[in-house]
Amino acid sequence: MGPQPQRLDPIKLREEAAELAKLAQSVPAGIDHVAQGTVPKDVGYKLKRIEKLSRHLREELAPP
Repeated sequence: MGPQPQRLDPIKLREEAAELAKLAQSVPAGIDHVAQGTVPKDVGYKLKRIEKLSRHLREELAPP
């Protein structure tokens, strides 16, 4: 027997997509602060989290 196909968890995917959208909406405000000469500490974290979430969603939704 070969490996079993992974089952997608639609609830988890929806939660991750919602978190991704929320983070993406907050980034422009952080960039506005950078333009004013201050760098919010959480901008880097948010960008890394966006990258991680988008990579995970892409892997989960890619055809086998």
